[in-house]
Amino acid sequence: MPVDLAAIRSRHARAVALTSDVVTNLKPTDLDRATPCAEWTLAELLSHMIVQHRGFAAAASGTPTVLDAWAPQPLSADPISEYTAAAAAVVAAYSDDAVADREIWLPELSQKRPFSATDALTFQFIDDVVHAWDVARSLDIPLHVEDDLADAALVVALAVPDEPDRRGPGFAFGAALPAEPSAGPLDRALAALGRSPAWPA
Repeated sequence: MPVDLAAIRSRHARAVALTSDVVTNLKPTDLDRATPCAEWTLAELLSHMIVQHRGFAAAASGTPTVLDAWAPQPLSADPISEYTAAAAAVVAAYSDDAVADREIWLPELSQKRPFSATDALTFQFIDDVVHAWDVARSLDIPLHVEDDLADAALVVALAVPDEPDRRGPGFAFGAALPAEPSAGPLDRALAALGRSPAWPA
């Protein structure tokens, strides 16, 4: 079956928008809050999200990026604006139809081979859905993820390799956890990526 890049692009953009909507709720006093990401404060999580958006946006040009360019940086004095600008940049970068024919170099994932635009958008999509939930839980505010996004997130989450050198402290995802039998798609996706849907319990 042919890959529907337009549909994947749309889904990605909606997930990015979900993160931006959540991030706009934070206040400077929230940045030291704990998050469901092991060992990361909200400030550290936000820094990770910003550099990921910038890195994926730069990679959309087809020009290889160096691994050092993906290192998180201290937040600016206006982290909300910094975040929303990075989020807008990654959506804009993949809106160009020419991206479908480019090699996308993602050195955090492999320095030996490039990925397709479809792969890059899929990686970004799951990151954004899960990190939107992370930020919402950290801020203790509700998050509504539409059913089709939750269903898609589960499919992607179950395909993410559960390997020790890619999961745990210092990484965006932890080792997979068992899901409750009655869990919905989003909670099952979260558990597959090392999140307890009941966090911080």
